[in-house]
Amino acid sequence: MKSALLEKIRHELRAQLERLSKAALDAHAAATDPGSKAESKYDTRSLEASYLAVGQAKQVTDAAEAVRLFENLTLPDFTMEDAVDFGALVETDMDGESEWFLLVPAAGGMVVEHHGMEITLLTPESGLYGKLVGMKTGDFLDSPARMVSEVM
Repeated sequence: MKSALLEKIRHELRAQLERLSKAALDAHAAATDPGSKAESKYDTRSLEASYLAVGQAKQVTDAAEAVRLFENLTLPDFTMEDAVDFGALVETDMDGESEWFLLVPAAGGMVVEHHGMEITLLTPESGLYGKLVGMKTGDFLDSPARMVSEVM
């Protein structure tokens, strides 16, 4: 199941990189277009366009890094007795509602639909990632209140 999930994530990351690259090119073109040249000292169109172009370029760099990290990534299999760690697919239960998380190195916050489940990617920068690591099936988190239902 994880290999199919990883392939879906790779596909979505590549599509995201393509969209971001196009947006960055458009932002760069707008920033360097002679029509966006300031007409007065109060006209900030050119400055705003250049800030947008820089931000878009940063997003492209981050997306390209995520694609690179996922290209050859393999995720370990876990049993119900194993503690949550990198690569775990974790189901949590909060007031009867299931949530799925995949602990990965990049693309945190991305939500992937897979086999009828919405799986949120968590990276080490996420506070929830740190809280889940080391937990086992049946363990409870205090904040937010949830129980680890399954570790795969």
